[in-house]
Amino acid sequence: MSAVELYFDYNATTPVDPEVLKVMAAVARDTFGNPSSSHCFGRPAEAVAATAREQVAGLIKAEAQDIYFTSGGTESDNLALKGVVLPLLLKGEKPHIIVSQVEHPAILKSCLFLEGCGARITWLEVAPDGTLAPETVAAAIQNDTVLVSLMLANNETGVLFPLSEISKITRARGVLLHTDAVQALGKVEIDVGTLGVDLLSLSGHKVYAPKGVGALWVRGGVALEPLLHGGGQENNRRSGTENLPGMAALGLACEILSANMAAEGRRIASLRDKLESELDKALDRQLTFHGHRQCRVPNTISLSVPYVDGESLLAHLDLENIAVSAGSACSSGEHRGSPVLRAMGVDDELIQGALRISLGRWTTQAEVDTFLEKFTTVVRRLWAISPLYQKISYS
Repeated sequence: MSAVELYFDYNATTPVDPEVLKVMAAVARDTFGNPSSSHCFGRPAEAVAATAREQVAGLIKAEAQDIYFTSGGTESDNLALKGVVLPLLLKGEKPHIIVSQVEHPAILKSCLFLEGCGARITWLEVAPDGTLAPETVAAAIQNDTVLVSLMLANNETGVLFPLSEISKITRARGVLLHTDAVQALGKVEIDVGTLGVDLLSLSGHKVYAPKGVGALWVRGGVALEPLLHGGGQENNRRSGTENLPGMAALGLACEILSANMAAEGRRIASLRDKLESELDKALDRQLTFHGHRQCRVPNTISLSVPYVDGESLLAHLDLENIAVSAGSACSSGEHRGSPVLRAMGVDDELIQGALRISLGRWTTQAEVDTFLEKFTTVVRRLWAISPLYQKISYS
């Protein structure tokens, strides 16, 4: 077994940045007061929360007052969809929602829940390269459409949707537009004004902050029913005593990204491009890469290795201490074949051999070189015992 551990699964979660960890510890130790308390222990806590709100808002070019902290991307997605649609359902209406077939499970399952409550859902198809044309959205809008929810960057392929173009369509039709920007935050520039969306979800553990904290940006004037009722924290949008260390951590993580994102993105994209090119060459151009080659975030590779089962490939890579993913890490560890690739029309055989490789802040050139060597060795070892590969090779 290899003694070197190679982490190439940054889309699943990121390590906590050491500077972020220091802030978390300091806040937990020194600023333990309740931010809602008006005494000398509560006021410093409220100041920490206010700073964190400003830092998160700064990364997406928003107003701090429109940032609402949550427990993560899943809660933010649920709050956005259910907060808009449930009040209409309770009034006896049957509102129409539009989503793509390649959304995160937090969106897809929220829509299934709302559909069971009486909402009507249109599930948009994507192109074979994972892209979505604005005119596809325009054609799906109906008179009673109240919400369109489309991710900014896909969690498996990294493909970007043209939200700024789509928002012009939704705004002209008076339809709210939500985006799950969890996998885009920190990888591409986000300006909520330019993007034109009305609600935007983000998560801390994808941007070098801890798990258990996220945020929802809500454009001023958008009505949103809270999911959690209680003390009225987060301006009555999300009750519950604030997770102050998590908020401070997410704030600093966003501030670090604001300063370094462009350079970091160029470095990671260069490593990704080399990894793709060298892997393809080393494995005789037999790999299949999924998703648009240009319209994507800089860190993500989605590929299929033919004649090999993805679970077997994952297991053998794990024996070499190499961490990659068979797709989204948000499905309780079950791998039944990527629904994202299936929606893109990828053949079943290729889906079974599909992997997601994602790079990040601490990925080095040396790690990429070692990954190339070990990945190639593992694949060739599996090909050597694959009846399908042998049949193709000798035919």
